[in-house]
Amino acid sequence: MGDRVIEVETKRPVEILDITNLVQNAVAVSKVDSGIVLVYALHTTTALVVNEAEPDLLQDLIDAMAKIVPTGAGYRHDRSDGNAHAHLQAALLGNSVVLPVEGGRPVLGTWQKVLFLELDGPRHRRVYVKVM
Repeated sequence: MGDRVIEVETKRPVEILDITNLVQNAVAVSKVDSGIVLVYALHTTTALVVNEAEPDLLQDLIDAMAKIVPTGAGYRHDRSDGNAHAHLQAALLGNSVVLPVEGGRPVLGTWQKVLFLELDGPRHRRVYVKVM
């Protein structure tokens, strides 16, 4: 078993980072051959998803979230922090993914990647990884 924290530096208010290689490294270091890996974002304005990392699709995801939960739409939380949209988008997308591990590697389909979504950046972010 192994626990690890992945450090992520985001550069834009909203961006998507492919952290697949970092998750694969955490699994490799754990020496777990068969099991599961939990990838968990330690922030309320970030999200994790498994999907294709094709640039146009990533932009489509960003655009869709902005349409579903737009910035400055009169949310109560905006009175204190101004980032209610980011919290709501994160809640819709989710803050964790669980993947099977076989042969010492996360099991992912041909085009699947572990994607970290920054929704209120830029910031220093942390992602907890637990391999069992």
